[in-house]
Amino acid sequence: MKNDIIIAGVGGQGILSIAAIIATAAVNNNLYIKQSEIHGMSQRGGEVESHLRISSTPIASDLIPTGAADMIISLEPMEALRYVPWLKPEGWIITNNQPFLNIPNYPPINDILNEIKKIPHHIMMNADEIARELGSEKAANMVVLGAATRCLDIPYEEIEKAIRHFFGRKGEEIVNMNLSALAKGREIAILKLEGEKEKMRDEEMEERRDEENKTVKG
Repeated sequence: MKNDIIIAGVGGQGILSIAAIIATAAVNNNLYIKQSEIHGMSQRGGEVESHLRISSTPIASDLIPTGAADMIISLEPMEALRYVPWLKPEGWIITNNQPFLNIPNYPPINDILNEIKKIPHHIMMNADEIARELGSEKAANMVVLGAATRCLDIPYEEIEKAIRHFFGRKGEEIVNMNLSALAKGREIAILKLEGEKEKMRDEEMEERRDEENKTVKG
């Protein structure tokens, strides 16, 4: 088992929380982890990224080589796009689609989203809006994490336990809100993946019909 993950966003979006929760769940599941130092400006508005490596065997380096990441988890779409060179061809991008407008020359958001859509495996969602509907926009990071759990090789229940541990001191209401955000994100990912499977089945059926038609005409 191996998951190489880049977690990206801007300061104040909860990148550290995502990394800590995944790492806690991995350790509790008897897995090895290595995490790079958080790079970037951790104060609100500065770009932030971290490499998180999880494996069932010992890990040599805390840095993920270019083209080797299994997943990019991002709370900001331009930051997701920034780390595409690190992604495997079969890797996943899981990202919020809402921009954090922290620079005056931020590119047109539709251009960024269209580039992300070119990645074969991606899940985008308005995590900010989903979190607001659940009670707090601060839970947007848990919505994105929830979507990412569908691609993580860690039992979902271990992620839930790690959230209870991480937010436990803030009270049951905060814990439950974050668990609800996690569940909603996972639901979005499942629907997306089921949609992709259905599309693939339709394409396969279409190919078979084409082959049958060619055989009949021949």
